[in-house]
Amino acid sequence: MPDFVHEQHFWQQNHLRVAGVDEAGRGPLAGPVVAAAVIFKPHFDASRLAGLNDSKKLSEAKREALFPLIQAEALDYGLGIVNAPLIDHLNILQATYLAMWRALSQLKAVDACLIDGNRAIPFWEGPMQTLVKGDQRSVSIAAASVLAKVTRDQIMQALDQTWPGYGFAKHKGYPTAVHTQLLQAQGPSPQHRLSFCQKFLEASA
Repeated sequence: MPDFVHEQHFWQQNHLRVAGVDEAGRGPLAGPVVAAAVIFKPHFDASRLAGLNDSKKLSEAKREALFPLIQAEALDYGLGIVNAPLIDHLNILQATYLAMWRALSQLKAVDACLIDGNRAIPFWEGPMQTLVKGDQRSVSIAAASVLAKVTRDQIMQALDQTWPGYGFAKHKGYPTAVHTQLLQAQGPSPQHRLSFCQKFLEASA
């Protein structure tokens, strides 16, 4: 289960505002990539967020239950969103960096960052550590993973109301068989990432 071992490394250096950063939505064919950054007070009692873990290991109901608790218990948090057209313009890696930067930019102050994965944010200054499977190891990153995932799911549910013919509320934009069939039958919506969809559209041509 996640703990504060990696946050403590920074706390001991008097970097007290340590932001855990994670993203949701790198792989879908449609919708935005969303990042979140979360800071807890040093020595926060993580038992107040019982069951917190990597968002992918949690049920939808558990994520939605934790979402307001994280917002209430965090010292600070931020969200960054990059939409499908900008993903196509930048590429998904650069769009993910931008979403993380936007999330961090919403925080009042940041002393250090813990980033899920093995890639540092190239244009963020200050102490930073990458952490492979960080959403399973760090409380701050796990909390960020939940905020990012729930926020993105909410966005996809809203997009389903505007573009009801694709099933966004069910598959959240991921390349399920149903989604790719609808994409091939109807063509892409403005919420689709054309750079991701091309191979599916070519296959149906």
